[in-house]
Amino acid sequence: MKKNQTIGLLIGVVIILVAWFALKGDETQERDITTTAFVSDFTDLVTSSGELMAKNSEDINGPSNSRQYGLYNIKISDLVAEGTYVEKGDFVAELDKTELSSKLNDLFTEYDKAQSIYTQTQLDTTLEMREKRSELESLVFDIKQKKIEIEQSIYEPPATIQRLKLDLEKLEQSLAQSKDNYIIKQKQSRAKMVEAGATLSQTRSKVSSLQELEKEFRIMAPKNGMVIYKREWGGRKRKTGSTISPWDPGVATLPDLSEMQSKTYINEVDIRKVKQGQKVILGLDAFPDASLTGEVLEVANVGEDREDSDSKVFELIIRVNESDSTYRPGMTTSNQIVTKTLEQVLQVPLEAIFNQEGITYVYLKEAVGISKQEVKIGASNDEYAVIDEGLKEDDEVFLTEPTAAADAEINRLSAS
Repeated sequence: MKKNQTIGLLIGVVIILVAWFALKGDETQERDITTTAFVSDFTDLVTSSGELMAKNSEDINGPSNSRQYGLYNIKISDLVAEGTYVEKGDFVAELDKTELSSKLNDLFTEYDKAQSIYTQTQLDTTLEMREKRSELESLVFDIKQKKIEIEQSIYEPPATIQRLKLDLEKLEQSLAQSKDNYIIKQKQSRAKMVEAGATLSQTRSKVSSLQELEKEFRIMAPKNGMVIYKREWGGRKRKTGSTISPWDPGVATLPDLSEMQSKTYINEVDIRKVKQGQKVILGLDAFPDASLTGEVLEVANVGEDREDSDSKVFELIIRVNESDSTYRPGMTTSNQIVTKTLEQVLQVPLEAIFNQEGITYVYLKEAVGISKQEVKIGASNDEYAVIDEGLKEDDEVFLTEPTAAADAEINRLSAS
């Protein structure tokens, strides 16, 4: 019985040792993963997400002259669904008329007041001129009467005749003065009527202009096409409840789908690699099987801040070579910008590259043991680095740092 227990104990120890060595071997195998340097074409890509847009489009705008009426921020109260195909003259959007109606009501009140003033001025001047004419007629009558008295006073004493003549002279002077006053009053009346008429005309013109502006609050399609919402400065699309202004009156666009572009943003780290004319490989999230090609058309010179980025980004416009009636503005594109291409160069994965005190090296598997070999790196992308010096094709290098060679000296490249 005791012998059986001893044998069982020995078997257990052997099993434990075998398991330990197996696990140890797996750890070592996992830790010491290697790969070989290979020769192949090298491509450096800068990748980004973009948005499909038409190269040419016609804007659908709200009123641009609303500023002269004190209307600066006008809310969109209704808007057709994005992607709706409209024909020329079809309804696209309605703008909120609340503030416009308030100003129009104020103008109507102002117009009624101007009309009342014009009518009152007209009545007042008519009455005043009538009184002045009556005064002139009365003086003319008095003069005639006074002349008759003088003609009939030939037998009166000279003093009486002289008094009558003086009275006549006074009446004639009064008539002359009244005529001058009548002319002045006539001019004043005309001036008052012109002023009242001008005020009435201006107010009527304002009412008419504001009524014409009111018609522009119902926005129609200028031609046939598919409605795509206009983007605001921050990148958000306009929608019901958004506001437009005289400086940015766009509500939507009608894109020309025959020529498409992709607009994207590149971070400030990668922008130095990107240049006009570089080739681009594009994909569409909506059509995973679609494979498109393009070319970098424009690279912004000045970076900008965007809500979805922690660093400065630069706008990029990419021409899409292919076109299809199923492609729509606003679709998300995946952009691979080919910034560099090298033919048949030696490469290793980036995981094989290490650095110590400014010296770049790899862990090279020798016939016996492992060495730290300095290498000279050329171009690199997100996966591979080009080896200009220090390795040759099929050299085996480690992707992780082997513990056995961690403290070894670095074999330096000979100075050129």
